[in-house]
Amino acid sequence: MTRALEAHRREALSGETRSAVVFLHGYGANGADLIGLAEPLAEHLPDTMFLAPDAPEASIAAPGMLQWFPIPWIDGSSEEESRSGMVRAAADLDAFLDGVMVDEDLLPEQVALFGFSQGTMMALQVAPRREDAVAAVVAFSGRLLAPELLPDEAVSRPPVLLVHGDRDDVVPVEALPQAAEALQAAGWSEVYAHVQKGTGHGIAPDGLGVALAFLRERLGVAR
Repeated sequence: MTRALEAHRREALSGETRSAVVFLHGYGANGADLIGLAEPLAEHLPDTMFLAPDAPEASIAAPGMLQWFPIPWIDGSSEEESRSGMVRAAADLDAFLDGVMVDEDLLPEQVALFGFSQGTMMALQVAPRREDAVAAVVAFSGRLLAPELLPDEAVSRPPVLLVHGDRDDVVPVEALPQAAEALQAAGWSEVYAHVQKGTGHGIAPDGLGVALAFLRERLGVAR
């Protein structure tokens, strides 16, 4: 049985929802951590609703905050606990996305995922295993988990934008080319990358600008 995810939300600026961006926050945070990104994006995506679901579990290492699944090298959990937690969270997120599409009358190609750190891990886990491809995956400062499983388990291959800071001391920037190579080896034709110069584990203005252009194109926003 899946767990219902509560989400922070910002309605479409135009009053008419034609697409949605779903923000997926990092470990030890919550949906409020990313929903503020709707502010600079909404003006350029006026028909887009923004949603930022809270992860389903209390964080082990960050009391009072949330996690999608345990991370052994941060919280001392086992690899099995991490893997089973990720699988369960992926089912929760899948159900959440299904609900968004039904409630807002949106097609998969009208919905984009925007992950940060552990949220990127979730986006890259869930999107390829959905039967119908979402419009896009924007993946900041994360990594692709279990890349060896992707060739056999991927059923859709949405366009992916990988963004990473070159001074990230939480998830090394090397995770970006590793993810890109694994996606391409698994049959992806559209994988893009941007390295944020002088940036640590975060979202810099240049990275957000690249993400905005990518989202506008994939969500069919007129130039």
